[in-house]
Amino acid sequence: MKHIICLLISGLIFSVNTSFAAGDDVERLLNKARRSFEPLPETMPGSENDTPERIALGKKLFFETRLSINDSQSCASCHRLEDGFAGVDKLPTSPGARGELGSRNSPTVLNAGWQTSQFWDGRAKDLVEQARGPILNPIEMAMPDEKTVENKIAGIEEYQAAFKHAFPHSTPAVTYQNITEAIAAFERTLRSPSRFDDFLKGDTHALSLQEQQGLATFIKLDCKQCHDGALLGGGSFEKMGKENPYANQADQGMYTVTKDEGDRMFFKVAPLRNVALTAPYFHDGTAASLDEAVRAMAWLQLNIKLTDQQADAITRFLKALTDKSREK
Repeated sequence: MKHIICLLISGLIFSVNTSFAAGDDVERLLNKARRSFEPLPETMPGSENDTPERIALGKKLFFETRLSINDSQSCASCHRLEDGFAGVDKLPTSPGARGELGSRNSPTVLNAGWQTSQFWDGRAKDLVEQARGPILNPIEMAMPDEKTVENKIAGIEEYQAAFKHAFPHSTPAVTYQNITEAIAAFERTLRSPSRFDDFLKGDTHALSLQEQQGLATFIKLDCKQCHDGALLGGGSFEKMGKENPYANQADQGMYTVTKDEGDRMFFKVAPLRNVALTAPYFHDGTAASLDEAVRAMAWLQLNIKLTDQQADAITRFLKALTDKSREK
């Protein structure tokens, strides 16, 4: 399997330009940023077939605990959206319907449809395929099979009309495929533009001076080689511990799916949008704070020990990637 490999920067330490100024300097920074990043598109792939009825049904299903074996667990249990949460539950790993913990950190569902694949190991190609997994996962929602799910939802009166309106040409309307299609339709509405989008569109005042310094450092250290594009990540797979080994070797990442020796310890590069709200970090949830995660990534992936000034600058920039509606 092909992997997109970062350019390596070994043993180098760069200083932050504390005299970073407005005017020509910020215009140059904007031009550099536009080479690697882009604003969030208006719509996610697949949304051309979404209807208001399908989205409304998907939202209801996203919060529906009756999709689990004991009516205790919904998609929203691990991917919280209320009270300013950014599509995560802020736990290292999440408990399932029976209280058993999963083995990986739950990634954010915000903006997820723009990723090239789903899950840390990329085993699902899109949001629809991703939605199929947790409902039947024995640790997560623990339903025994698709037919049981269909019968349970079809037996709930409020869903009978909703599915007919959302899938008027489907007979029967309540199918496992339609359940996951509806959930994906709702998830495709979870777009979270930030002040960084405003900056990329030309508003040079959208980022503070400190955030601009952080962006300059982020670019200079080549963090952008993996964390690029509209999501600043989510489009490639990298070895966790490329330059210095990662302590936790129990989870071998993509290897668990492909059984290809070359995939050991390869994980999807996490998108950085809303990263300030999605602690703890990494596939195993072992990095408790953003500062810790930034320092660890620099060491593990680039062989760089960040100075306090560099770590602080990058962290300040990453906070500017927060959804404007959740920023406060």
